Amino acid sequence: MPGMRMLGALVVLLALPAAAAEPVKYVVAMSGKAAGAETIAVRADGTRVYDYEYSDRGRGPKMHSEIRLAADGTIASLECSGNDYLKAPVHETFAAAGGRARWSNGVERGDTTARGFYVSFYGVPDETGLLAAALLRAPGHALPLLPSGRATIEEQARREVTANGQKRTIVEYAITGLGFSPAVVWLDSDGTLFATGSSWLMTIRDGWLPVAQELIAADTAAAHARLGALARRAMRRPAHGVAFVHAAVADVEAGRLVPDQTVIVDGERIIAVGPDDKTAVPPFAEIIDATGHTLVPGLCDMHTHMDDDSGPLDVALGVTCARDLGNDVEESVARRKAYDEGTLVGPRLTLAGLVDGRGPFAGPTKLLVDDEAEGQAVIHRLAGLGYVQLKIYSSVKPSLVPALAKMAHALGMRVSGHVPSGMTAADAVRAGFDELQHANFLFLNFLAAEVPDTRTPARFTAVADKAAGLDLSSGKVRAFVKLLATHKTVVDPTLNVFEDMFEARRGMPSPTFAAAIDRLPAQVRRGFYGGGLAVPEGKDARYRASFAALQHMVRMLWEAGVPLVAGTDSLPGFGLERELELWQEAGIPPADVLRAATLGAARVLKKDRDVGTVAAGKLADLVLVDGDPLADVSALRRVRVVVKDGALIDRAALLDALGILQ
Repeated sequence: MPGMRMLGALVVLLALPAAAAEPVKYVVAMSGKAAGAETIAVRADGTRVYDYEYSDRGRGPKMHSEIRLAADGTIASLECSGNDYLKAPVHETFAAAGGRARWSNGVERGDTTARGFYVSFYGVPDETGLLAAALLRAPGHALPLLPSGRATIEEQARREVTANGQKRTIVEYAITGLGFSPAVVWLDSDGTLFATGSSWLMTIRDGWLPVAQELIAADTAAAHARLGALARRAMRRPAHGVAFVHAAVADVEAGRLVPDQTVIVDGERIIAVGPDDKTAVPPFAEIIDATGHTLVPGLCDMHTHMDDDSGPLDVALGVTCARDLGNDVEESVARRKAYDEGTLVGPRLTLAGLVDGRGPFAGPTKLLVDDEAEGQAVIHRLAGLGYVQLKIYSSVKPSLVPALAKMAHALGMRVSGHVPSGMTAADAVRAGFDELQHANFLFLNFLAAEVPDTRTPARFTAVADKAAGLDLSSGKVRAFVKLLATHKTVVDPTLNVFEDMFEARRGMPSPTFAAAIDRLPAQVRRGFYGGGLAVPEGKDARYRASFAALQHMVRMLWEAGVPLVAGTDSLPGFGLERELELWQEAGIPPADVLRAATLGAARVLKKDRDVGTVAAGKLADLVLVDGDPLADVSALRRVRVVVKDGALIDRAALLDALGILQ
């Protein structure tokens, strides 16, 4: 998942008592299943020695690190080596001595007299546990961070947990300053780390995995309390409605601007759209002068994996509709309900259930299906919870795909996903896929002999190496595109993911997020300098040419009438801005790009009666932008006003809470 590299070692947190005599062990779990481990030992001289590794479908870090602490608990020296989440080799050093601190990690090189806690770029998870310990002993429970930033810590709650005949009292703390929202750690009563993480990825003391879900529920409750207070501050429904006057309204269906329009919102609906001189503004309505601006329907991100930060990020940047393509079922249902009720800030959420087969490359899901009986049980459960889509993943048996698709279709659900290993994209379409996720699978359709197992990272690296060499004008490619057009197969290309993988280089801002990088929190910003896939010597130009080939393929699909939807699978809000720009750079007219991200998405989701256009009777999901996105979709980066479900959004409050500059 994108986000893993962005947050690096901040995703998982560990700590160790200074006097540990024996190695301390933790389990790293993904979606409740053990996926790796962390072991921590302390040498006689106080050096802390770490070995950390987990596997996420063939990806995942493997690190060896040695750390010495200063008297105040900050890091005095650090050396870390291994590979990062995308398997690129890494080496990092830090040393503080003689009043100076120096560090180098292949991305940054720094030298300063400033004091603070060094947050490593690649290091092992326990470093954040060490930060928690240092913060608890620091004056005011606050410390400056190196290279930049400031962190604080606050106690959240105490809890007694029991597992395997053992009982412990643990304390929940929240650390601010590391990301968009506080990082949560659970410490034992003696101050050592017990657990941290989420339903997606959690690290917990060995032997205590049975209490993980209990801690996740407590973390979720604390986050919802914080985010609920934010929702009350940031969403306001004017008592007498809202009137946008002198607006240029984007008619996304016709692909044209309609100037000098008044748009009236009352409650959750748009009640009138018409010329300024013919549309009466209701008495006492709140008036927004939209002179020089364009009013567009709320945007829709069709490929998300929502977390607590996603809702505020999306809405602040004009994304009022999203499709979650795989997440914890209970969390997703609760999140959708909270967004619908307005108790949390977030987009209108459509849910897809992610199913996979058992095995070493199983995806991050609890919905494991190896036969038709298991498939039927899962699909009926999802349908009963209001899921409208089944997402089939890479380890599902190819022979099972037609049966799963038939079951889902019988209940009115769509079928999409990664192409299971052993199948091609064409096979998947013929077996019942309504939609394909990710442009790399379009190219893997022609690389079956060279990449027989698409569950591994070869599904990225082979495409980075081979896509540039595929003749897109060949008969086999044209036949494949015709197949997609004939079946009206929807394609969700997530180009921004592959730009970041194929074109980002260490030490340089990722081209995917370069336009927004200076607005992000300091520690988040650093992550976007880490580069993408490790590029073999001499293949830099080839990797870039392969990304251009992906863009060319997407344009070919558009030209052939294959329906496209805009999804990100990356940083909420900002990722969609870049995804749409990449379509435009590929040669798709901006009017068609905007239509795909609004009305086109609504039609695929069968919600176009309510959203997708600015029209009387539609739900009031509106975005006011500076500029004309029908001429250049980059105007969508300049959001000025957002209305979601008729509520005016205080964007400044949301961005401030996330640590994002206006």
